[in-house]
Amino acid sequence: MSGSLSSEQLELWNQWANEKDSEAANELVRIYDYLVSFHVQRISAHLPKSVSKEDVRSLGLLGLYDALRKFDMSRDLKFDTYASFRIRGSIIDGLRKEDWLPRSVRDKSKKIDGAAEILEQQLQRPPTSEEIAKELRMSPSEVEEVMKDFLFANVLSMEEKPKEGKSDHKEGVGYSIPDREAISPADNIVKQENYQELTDQIKQLNEKEQLVVSLFYTEELTLTEIGEIMELTTSRISQIHAKAIFKLRNSLMETVS
Repeated sequence: MSGSLSSEQLELWNQWANEKDSEAANELVRIYDYLVSFHVQRISAHLPKSVSKEDVRSLGLLGLYDALRKFDMSRDLKFDTYASFRIRGSIIDGLRKEDWLPRSVRDKSKKIDGAAEILEQQLQRPPTSEEIAKELRMSPSEVEEVMKDFLFANVLSMEEKPKEGKSDHKEGVGYSIPDREAISPADNIVKQENYQELTDQIKQLNEKEQLVVSLFYTEELTLTEIGEIMELTTSRISQIHAKAIFKLRNSLMETVS
């Protein structure tokens, strides 16, 4: 690790590792704060406007502090890499525990599901967002936004790990990352089935929709960044994304039912 640090940073790390100097820790937090900002920006792009970025940032800072406390300087791993795992994990775990999806969104999602089911029976095909919006006196963009938020909540649920029981869990970079991700064989089967179903449904999207979903959820690019890559306006990317999410939501609901 020392080879990638300046003499000033190395001194701070030594003060923190050997003396648990709080001032050194605060300075290290300032130095690595850019990692928190990076993950806050990426994850917030997927969240409803009702979720405060400051709340997400607070979760990220907890992850950074946790990384400082548990990082083992003797191991061959950059702190940036280790801290990124901790920061992202802290944000995702915090969002799960706080149930960030507003009740209003959950209520609207239930109404949309009910309207979609009725319209599908009437039309003998899956309804469009415009048709559902007209039925519920909502705007198509609002319908699509609710579906996007609810789908992301489902993705969080898929990734949720089982509660930790009593164990001889070891801390330190050599153990914590693998152990933190460990799940039981039964949970792993369910998780893989969920992901496989989602993967199969994504393959049913058209080429542009697949690319937007991949760049947004896997590569964690913003809609503006995706627009630059695909040479389309942010508004157009937003439309493609919303349509894709609505199709996925409909397909997954059909599978569950």
